[in-house]
Amino acid sequence: MKQQLLFLSFMIMPFVSFSQEETFSINAEGITLKEVLLEIESQSNYTFFFVDSWLDADPISVNFQNKPLNTILTEVFNDTYLNYYVYKNQIILTPNNLVYDALPEGFFGSVNDTIGNSLRSGDKAGKMNMENISPIFYKGIQNRNLNKPIKTLSIGKETTAKSNKKYSLSGVVTDKVSGKPISNLAILVKSKNIGAITDSLGYYEIKLPQGANLLETQSLGSQNLRTRVVMYNNGKLDISLNETYEELGEVFLETTNNNNVSDAIVGSETINVEQIKNIPLVLGERDILKVATTLPGITKAGEGAAGYNVRGGRVDQNLILLDDAVLYNPSHFFGIFSAINPFTSGDVNIYKGSIPAKYGGRLSSVFDIHTKNANTQKFSGEAAIGPVTSNLSLEVPVVKNKSGLIIGGRATYSNWILKNLDEESLNNSEASFYDIIGKYHHSFDDKNKIQATGYFSKDKFSLTSDSLFSYQNRLMSINYEHKFTEAHKANIIFSNSDYKFDISYENDIRDNFQSGYNINESELKMILDYELNENHNFIYGLSSKLYVVDPGEIKPIGGESEITKLKIPRERGLESSVFISDEFKISEKLLLNTGVRYSIYAALGERSQRIYETGLPKSTATVLDTLNYKNNEVIETYGGAEARLSARYFLKPNLSVKASYNNTYQYIHTLTNNTTISPTDIYKLSDLNIAPQKANQYSLGLYKNIDNNLYELSAEAYYKRSKNLLDFKTGAKLFLNENVETEALQGVGKSYGIEFLVKKTRGKLNGWLGYTYSRSLIKLDSEFNEQIVNAGRYFPSNFDKPHDVSLVANYKITKRFSFSANFAYQTGRPVTYPIGQYDFNGAEYVFYSDRNKYRIPDYYRLDLSFNIEGNHKIDKLAHSFWNISIYNVLGRNNPYSVFFVTKDGKVEALQSSIFSVPIPTITYNFKF
Repeated sequence: MKQQLLFLSFMIMPFVSFSQEETFSINAEGITLKEVLLEIESQSNYTFFFVDSWLDADPISVNFQNKPLNTILTEVFNDTYLNYYVYKNQIILTPNNLVYDALPEGFFGSVNDTIGNSLRSGDKAGKMNMENISPIFYKGIQNRNLNKPIKTLSIGKETTAKSNKKYSLSGVVTDKVSGKPISNLAILVKSKNIGAITDSLGYYEIKLPQGANLLETQSLGSQNLRTRVVMYNNGKLDISLNETYEELGEVFLETTNNNNVSDAIVGSETINVEQIKNIPLVLGERDILKVATTLPGITKAGEGAAGYNVRGGRVDQNLILLDDAVLYNPSHFFGIFSAINPFTSGDVNIYKGSIPAKYGGRLSSVFDIHTKNANTQKFSGEAAIGPVTSNLSLEVPVVKNKSGLIIGGRATYSNWILKNLDEESLNNSEASFYDIIGKYHHSFDDKNKIQATGYFSKDKFSLTSDSLFSYQNRLMSINYEHKFTEAHKANIIFSNSDYKFDISYENDIRDNFQSGYNINESELKMILDYELNENHNFIYGLSSKLYVVDPGEIKPIGGESEITKLKIPRERGLESSVFISDEFKISEKLLLNTGVRYSIYAALGERSQRIYETGLPKSTATVLDTLNYKNNEVIETYGGAEARLSARYFLKPNLSVKASYNNTYQYIHTLTNNTTISPTDIYKLSDLNIAPQKANQYSLGLYKNIDNNLYELSAEAYYKRSKNLLDFKTGAKLFLNENVETEALQGVGKSYGIEFLVKKTRGKLNGWLGYTYSRSLIKLDSEFNEQIVNAGRYFPSNFDKPHDVSLVANYKITKRFSFSANFAYQTGRPVTYPIGQYDFNGAEYVFYSDRNKYRIPDYYRLDLSFNIEGNHKIDKLAHSFWNISIYNVLGRNNPYSVFFVTKDGKVEALQSSIFSVPIPTITYNFKF
C-alpha cells in the first residue's frame, strides 16, 4: 500500500470514468475506512493515494453487493471531509477540496482582460496588472511577504454545486495550558462585518460566506489569533489559545465586543466570573451576586440582607437559576455571603428589562448562572484560603476531549472562631455553612451532548443557647442537547429544586419543639433554537413545572413538652407554558426581538378551601362554606399571554436606541412581614383566595461606545406597573396559619427610574461608574378600613431607595500588582417611627406614623484592596494570587435596621449595624 501525498500536476489531465461493468462486493462489520480501501485494491488494479491521518479509525459497517466503485466511494466518504479523483488506475484522495481536470468557462475573463491575456501568452507574473486581480487572490499574494504568515484551513467538503449561501462554523475555544473554555471571546471577520461571541462553555457559532474568510479572535486575557478559513460547507473548528498574563485582572464586567450597542435586549448584563477576583468584598470572599449589586437597578434592602431587589421589585420576583434549576435562597449567613461558588461558575447573565420568552414565572428579573465545563485534557484545580472560609474546586477529565467532571466545595470555620473568642456571650453560639456542587458533561459527538449538575448547601446558626436554626438548598438538573442540523438544535432539560428550613427550641420549660417548612419543584422543558436564515432566529419550546409546598409543621421534643403537634396541609400547583421568539433583522439599522409566552397555572388538590362572602373582608366571620378537593383535582386556574417585545435602532454604528415592553405573571408569593427577607420566610401558591401577581414594564435606552469600545456609556429608563402584590396586616401571623388569606392584603404597585452606566473596559485604569434614580411605591386600598394602609395612598416600599451610586475601579501598577477600590452610596430605606403616646381606658399605647414615612440614615461604604499575582511562568506547579483588602475603610456605622425600646417611660430609637468598623482580610488563591 502506498502512503504518500501527491503534489498534483494533473490539473488539466483528462478525466477517466469508472468502467460501468466493474463492480465490487464488500460485506463486513467493524471494518475501518482504510481496510475498505485495501479490500478494493485487493479486488482490482486500483491504487489509492492518501495520508493515514486523513482516515477515521472508528469502525464502520459496510454491505455492498455488486456495486460500482463510484457508488461505494461516494457512500463511504459521504460523512467525511474527503473527496476523490480518478486518473487511470490511480485514485487520489484530497481533504476538503475537489480536483478539477478542466478550468471553468470564463476563468480568464474576457479576451481584453489583462490577467487572461498575460497567462495565455506566458507573460511573467511581474507584468500582471494587480488592480484587476480579485481581492482574495490579491490578498493571497500580499500575505506571502508578511513576517508572520497566516495559516489557512479548509472547512467542510467541497462539492461541485456552487452557491452564494453561508455556511456554519462552530467549535469550542479553550486555554492551551489549562484546557478550560474561554468565554466572552470575540470571533470576527472584520472585512465582512461578521462576528460571534463564545458563551460560558467556550462555544461559538458563526455564519461565513463560501470561500476564504480571515478569522480573528479578540479577548482580554488571551492571545489574538488570525487564521484564514476556506468555507466549503458546514464544519467545526476548535481553537486553543495561549493566555496573555499582562492582561489579567483588567476587566471585571464585560458586555463584549459591541453587544451593548448592537443587541436588541434592553437591561441585560453579563458578569465574567474570572474577572471579579480583584473587587474588594467582605472577608475576602469572591461573590458573584454582590458584584451584581454594583450594577444600576440591582440593590439589597440592607447590608447583610438576603435577596435582591431589581428595578423596584420584591425579592421573590427574581428567578435565580443554577444550570436551569431554581435556587430559592442564594445566600449564606443571612446574605453576608453568596451561596454560588465562584470557582465553579461560568458566566452570569442577568435580565432586568427585556426578559426572553423562554423564561417565565417571575416579574422582575432572571439571574441565569451556568457552571463551567471541566477541563477534559488534564487534571486541574483552584483553591482559596481566607480568614473565615476556604474553597476548593477540582476538574477531572473522564474521557479525554469528550467528558469531564468538576467538583467544588466551600466551608466556613466560623464555629471554631466563635469558640476561641474571649467573649462569654458567644460561647454557646453557632454559625456555619457549607456548599458542594458537581457537574459532569459528555460530548457523544458533534450532534449529541449531555450535562448533569447536582448542588447542596446548608446553613446552621444559633445565637442563643436554646434555639438552633438551619436551612438548606438542594437541586439537580440534566440537560440533553441534540443538533438536528447546524441551524436547528434542541435542549431537553429536567430539573428539581428543594428548599427547607428547620427550627429547634429546647430549654428548661415544657415548650420544647421542632418546626420546619419545605418547598419542592420539578420542571421538564424543551427549548429549540432554529436559525432560519440571516434575518430570522427562532427560539421556541414548552415547559411544565410542579410545585409541592409543605407550609409548615410543629411537633414537640421530648415526652414532657406541652406543645401540640400541628401540620398545615400540603399545597400543590402545576405551571405550564408554551413560548416562541424571533430575532428579526429588518434592516442593517433595525433589529427586533419579538416573542410571546402563554402560561397557565392550576392549583391542585388534595386540599380544603374556604369560600368567603363576596364584598366583605376575609375572616372567620365571613366564611360561607368550605370545599374539599380530591387529589390532583383542579381548584382554580389562572393564566394568560405574556408579550416580550424589544427593538434596537442604530443611529450611528456605535450609537443605538432600544425600547422594550414585557408583561409577566407570577403564581408564587413570599409570606413575610419582616422589613427584609429572612431564611425562615415561606412561600405561598396562588389558589382560590390568592390571585397571581402581574406586571407590565416599559423600557427605553440609549447606548454609545467610544474609542473602539474602550468606553461604554448607557442610559436606561423604565416604568413598571404591578397588581396583586401580596402584603399583610400589621402584626399578621403567617407561619403555621392554615388560612393565611385572612391576614393578606393584595395591592397595586408602581416603580420607575433611570439608570446610567459609564464603563472603561481596558487599560491600566478600568472599571465602571453607575448611578440610579428610582422609586418603588405600593398602594393598599379597600372599602374596608382594616384593609387600608396610609389612607389608600401610594407609599414607599420597604426597599425604596431613590439614589444609588456605585464605583468599581482597578488600577494596574505592573503586570503583577494592582490596586482596586469599591465605593457605594444609597439613600436610607423607609421605616415606620413611633411619633407619640396616648392613654386609652387607663392603658398607655404608642402611636405610629404612616407606614414607611421616614427613612434610616443614608448608607455609604468605601473598600480598598491590593492584589498580587504570582509570577507567570507556564511550567509552575501552581499559579497564585494574593488579595489584601479592607472592607468599610471609613468605619461607617451604616444602620441595618432601626428599632424602638421604652426606657424610663420614654421611647428610644436604636439602630443595629452589621459591619461598623473596618474589616481587614488577606486571602490566598492558587490554581494548579
